[in-house]
Amino acid sequence: MTGWRGADSSSPDLRLHRQPGDDWVQCGCGQQHWGLFGAAGLLVWREGDNGRQVVLQQRADWTHHGGTWGIPGGALTGGESAVAGAVREAVEEAGLVTSAVRVRADRRLEHPDWSYTTAVAEAVAAWQPSVTDPESHQLRWIDLSTAEDYPLLPAFAASLPELRTMLRRLVVIVDAANVVGSRPDGWWRDRRGATVSLRDHLAGPIRGGLPADALDLPGATWYPDIVLVVEGAARGIEAVDGVQVISAEGSGDDAIVAAVAARADIPDTVLRVATADRELGSRVAALGAETISPRLLRH
Repeated sequence: MTGWRGADSSSPDLRLHRQPGDDWVQCGCGQQHWGLFGAAGLLVWREGDNGRQVVLQQRADWTHHGGTWGIPGGALTGGESAVAGAVREAVEEAGLVTSAVRVRADRRLEHPDWSYTTAVAEAVAAWQPSVTDPESHQLRWIDLSTAEDYPLLPAFAASLPELRTMLRRLVVIVDAANVVGSRPDGWWRDRRGATVSLRDHLAGPIRGGLPADALDLPGATWYPDIVLVVEGAARGIEAVDGVQVISAEGSGDDAIVAAVAARADIPDTVLRVATADRELGSRVAALGAETISPRLLRH
């Protein structure tokens, strides 16, 4: 829900808060912010005929900064993650079909007593935004190149330069043998079982987000697509939701290089390879990928 700033004859009565977090916070920065537990919004992007497009929302006149353009969003509820809240708000305000988007990253703005998270999502299926509650005047796909032609919500305008650099997807290609071998936990007694455990860990906590600073990427957190390359005794383990598995027919390093090469020219894709193998790192760097430490995936 968007912040309410009083009623007149043209404004719906939304003073009865719909969510536990729907209220103003008097922040130590000297300003008021909407959302007792913080707030979040969803920036959805896709490739259009003239480059990238994003969904913008023109805020209803009765809302805070009414008439300006920004993204669907609002207050979080207690215990709700910022990404979940951003998606929920887009469902409520823009008719989002959740299966039509994939959250790729997020950006966090911190204040002394409040925070705002922008979740950045790629449209992976056709979806047309629509006005589904009184908080929006209109919603539309716009060419990103024309965004500054709109009267933007001031906070969104301030964040847009960094958000532009985040309209990408992260693919992490994992050197399974190297990552499994990076921790002396007895993996040599059951290499296949250790690789299955790694796969399941990647599908859970790791797919749930990696810190942007460890990836040398903007924003706060990135939510990767994961490709696990296995070899030897681990060949043939099955993929699970969120983790693609490639079984190397020969050299695992060669299979990793081939996986990078197959994705190197895909637009809007950032490639990272999880390995401590320096020779392999040099080979994938020649294709435009960077390496990350296996330790990043073993927390």
